[in-house]
Amino acid sequence: MKANTQRLGCTHALNAILQVDGLGAPCESLSATYFRKVFERTRWELCGLAKEGMKDIARFMVSREAARPGMTEFTRYLRVLPGTQPDYLHPPYVSSRKRAPRKPLVHLPYTISEVTGPVFDPDLAKPGSFDLTRQHSGEPLGERIVVSGRVLDESNRPVPHTLIEIWQANAAGRYLHTVDRHNAPLDPNFTGCGQVFTDEQGHYRLVTIRPGEYPWRNHYNAWRPAHIHFSLFGPAFATRLVTQMYFPGDPLLQRDPIFNCVSDEKARDRLVSVFDWESTIPEQALGYRFDIVLRGREATPMEA
Repeated sequence: MKANTQRLGCTHALNAILQVDGLGAPCESLSATYFRKVFERTRWELCGLAKEGMKDIARFMVSREAARPGMTEFTRYLRVLPGTQPDYLHPPYVSSRKRAPRKPLVHLPYTISEVTGPVFDPDLAKPGSFDLTRQHSGEPLGERIVVSGRVLDESNRPVPHTLIEIWQANAAGRYLHTVDRHNAPLDPNFTGCGQVFTDEQGHYRLVTIRPGEYPWRNHYNAWRPAHIHFSLFGPAFATRLVTQMYFPGDPLLQRDPIFNCVSDEKARDRLVSVFDWESTIPEQALGYRFDIVLRGREATPMEA
């Protein structure tokens, strides 16, 4: 009976590791099979810690295996601090009143599916897809800009070979989309979509035009500040990020309900790019730096 109880406790310990509850996650190259082998090797040590709780067991397992020579350190996914991500309900942002949850959220623990993959082949990005100003036969209208930066994880380590996709309005503030009925002109030489993969050190670089501001019907005389949409997967589904990049000094930011859904000022400022003299192209384009952090206490806020 005692042995069965110990075995049952160890099984729960294994589940605590494979279904990580905000403690940490195995890196991409480590599989559930590997964890089961490790578990068999250390289950009696784990059972000895059962009285300390399953989360402590999982924490012990992570630290024990991460300390092995030649082992890749585990990625830890810390819970975000209050106010550093958009509020589900932000009354000035009218649509949030209808779609914000009305009941407490149900926490779903991570499984292997969330902490590994997907991996995208760099060949998916067409040559030149990083330069939105050279996708057509003519040149687009508007101010050319260079947007560059690094993609980092919560431990400030580069995230290499990760797919970044962007989309934006043209210089007149209009998207090439059937739903956009703003009476501003479309640009036949600007589609507004681009792709790029980060390099070994997490660096990326995009060339585009500065998007125009545009009106929206959230409230009387509402205008969205200039922004570019970013989509990243990172190394796992758990690092998925869809966000918006804004421009420094934009007077519309203080009145924008979407930008202000993030109540923490420091976190909100992480959505604003920084003018970058070093990345400018003389006589052609100004440069802006936008570093992106996936997960953690310093994470780039999600799009509201």
